[in-house]
Amino acid sequence: MEYREKLQDLERRLREYGEVAVSFSGGVDSTFLLLFAKKVLGENVSAVTISAPNFAPDEIRYAQELCKKEGIRHFVLELGEEIFSAFSHNPPDRCYICKKTLFGKVVDEMRAQLPEAVVADGTNLDDVSDYRPGRKALEELSIASPLKEAGLTKKEVRRGLKELGGDIWDKPAFACLASRIPYGETITKEKLTAIYRAESLLQDLGFRQVRVRHHGTLARIEVLPEARGDFFDLGLMDLVNERLKEFGFLYVTLDLAGYRMGSLNEEIEE
Repeated sequence: MEYREKLQDLERRLREYGEVAVSFSGGVDSTFLLLFAKKVLGENVSAVTISAPNFAPDEIRYAQELCKKEGIRHFVLELGEEIFSAFSHNPPDRCYICKKTLFGKVVDEMRAQLPEAVVADGTNLDDVSDYRPGRKALEELSIASPLKEAGLTKKEVRRGLKELGGDIWDKPAFACLASRIPYGETITKEKLTAIYRAESLLQDLGFRQVRVRHHGTLARIEVLPEARGDFFDLGLMDLVNERLKEFGFLYVTLDLAGYRMGSLNEEIEE
């Protein structure tokens, strides 16, 4: 289908839902879905955001600010460190366990607050190409993924968000902070905080797409391939090295291959 036909299909699906509660992370996909659904369904759209240690605080703040600005009913579920009891051992299917736990709470909350609403997430068609065991959890919980079902790719979602006036249409892809920790290594709040602070620093220094992979005492920095050359500056290297050590790392290294989505899944694929 062409782009416009996909949007028409998305609108048809949303109208069939009648009422929808969008799992809203503050990222590009869920922002587009939320704003498009509001355009189609008006007041029959709500947003639900999970606040937990494995999600960046600025993403949650953005979600709250956007919903306030757009007048969208917004539920924020506060989950503390107890959430780690389900997946802190970090097995290869961590994403499945995490999604099953978190979306299970979303479904329970929406069943109590908005029993007629369909719970939907922002999975797009491109997400199917990566190793994402969390999709199984969404299916088991009957979470709708209308962007994927309408065949919308990430590029098309960005285009749609730009057309809707969304100011983050070109925002770099983000993911749960736990995805920076290799499988088998325990997830802790301290590690997640170190990752968040390190990535925030690099973003403040001008690196738009960045990941800091947490390998115990070593931080492995991924930036876009075309941005790798920016590190050939002794002052920048010294600054990044010094600051990341303040965040708890002993060693700081640059991944020579650059950023690629799901790099920690390469070990599983091999």
